[in-house]
Amino acid sequence: MINENLILETINMIKLYNLDIRTVTMAISLRDCCSSDVNVVCDNIYNKITHYAKNLVEYANEFENDYSIPIVNKRISITPISLVGESCKNPDYVKIAKTLEKAAKDVGVNFIGGFSAVVEKGMTKGDKLLIESIPEALSQTERLCSSVNVASSKAGINMDAVLKMSEIIKKSAELTADKDGIGAAKLVVFCNSPGDNPFMAGAFCGFGEPECALNIGVSGPGVVRAAIEALDKNADMSELANKIKQIAYKITSTGELVGRKLAAKLGIPFGVIDLSLAPTPAVGDSVAGIFQAMGLEHAGAHGTTAALAMLNDAVKKGGIMASSHVGGLSGAFIPVSEDAGMIEAASKGYLTFDKLEAMTSVCSVGLDMIAIPGDTPVSTIAGIIADEMAIGMINKKTTAVRIIPVVGKNIGEEVIYGGLLGKAPIMPVSKLNSGNFVIRGGRIPAPIHSLNN
Repeated sequence: MINENLILETINMIKLYNLDIRTVTMAISLRDCCSSDVNVVCDNIYNKITHYAKNLVEYANEFENDYSIPIVNKRISITPISLVGESCKNPDYVKIAKTLEKAAKDVGVNFIGGFSAVVEKGMTKGDKLLIESIPEALSQTERLCSSVNVASSKAGINMDAVLKMSEIIKKSAELTADKDGIGAAKLVVFCNSPGDNPFMAGAFCGFGEPECALNIGVSGPGVVRAAIEALDKNADMSELANKIKQIAYKITSTGELVGRKLAAKLGIPFGVIDLSLAPTPAVGDSVAGIFQAMGLEHAGAHGTTAALAMLNDAVKKGGIMASSHVGGLSGAFIPVSEDAGMIEAASKGYLTFDKLEAMTSVCSVGLDMIAIPGDTPVSTIAGIIADEMAIGMINKKTTAVRIIPVVGKNIGEEVIYGGLLGKAPIMPVSKLNSGNFVIRGGRIPAPIHSLNN
């Protein structure tokens, strides 16, 4: 029987509280696109992407209209390009990047991710060439996103790669200085990067993935906040957690329905659903707002990390009951520039860099979309990355750094990117010198619990 209350509840989630399918991301393996000739590689890549993704945007738009559920982004993730490009006799990764940009533009997707390398134990020639090409590639494209995995709980932290990526981040920001360093906003450094993540900038098609699959990212911070605000003000933590689980189940069920039907229409397997609560700059669509609904004055108050830990856990517990295939990152994102409440907290000084780092020990990803002074030394950026990689390595979780050293701007100023990337205040970082530590290079060994075979 039709339950009118459930219908009205879903309508309210969409219309009043910003429930949406944040992304449908088609993962495409490019492993069979290799050739010794870079021109053949580019042709193979373009032809394969446009073949599989030619109907992605059209069909997603149809489902959006049929179900009246917003599908905000349509994206593609691909095999890490360092693997494909290194088959060439004379690799030209910038040429490949431009090919990816053209393919993404021609099929109409918002972003394409996978200009990536996985280097937690060391770098091949192809890895090195790709990493060196990242700043130029990102400065000459709009839709391309890049990621490099430099650490894992099994292998430890590749400090040579950490230092190199700090230089690459700085150069990416400098080459796009006229756009407030947006190149660095499309680049993320990972520990324990998952190969089925549908969210940018870190999405790529992992080594164990099928030829093609559809991964879904759902979101609904506004829905969770509204549900918490509707509870009795004296509700205890257990009641709070149960309510979040119930809402997460409903949000995930929506994504599961759309994901499976869209995958079937595209004629490809359904991959995973990523349960992440991904905020936007829109008022009412904020993870920080959930903290306030829980009783904290603002994000950054003592208790914020505990609130985030409960939120993350409850979202996963509720969501996993609605799908047999949960993956990606799954949890709650805390990007500073993309969350209206986080922007306000950072602007008012409530949310410090150190507090953000503490929160990443329990959140879905890590230090995300944080703008820092453009004159921040490379060694300081390397120290920031190393700290975040250590949190992921020790805790067997995915952590990441997407940080933007904005050329010509300093503390007290802000950058405005618009759209989902939002705006961000320039946040202070430690003035203490990390140089003599990060320059040692080598690998920080994996923790003892990595020996679990």
